[in-house]
Amino acid sequence: MSDQLIGGVVTVATAIIGVAIIAVLVGSNAKTSSVIQSAGQAFSGALSAAEAPVTGGAGVNLGSTLPNLTGF
Repeated sequence: MSDQLIGGVVTVATAIIGVAIIAVLVGSNAKTSSVIQSAGQAFSGALSAAEAPVTGGAGVNLGSTLPNLTGF
């Protein structure tokens, strides 16, 4: 009986998380495209860093994301 109870709790929790994800993706204030773009850039950076020792690349380039501090 305890296995059935745990299974039921897990099923309900999964359903709640699924509804929350759908609500965030289709909500009127959602910035879904920005989130997907950021996730893609993060994955690309991680992949580049992982390949750097083999390909001789520099890895992740943070220059484009850092603020311009030349005024100091």
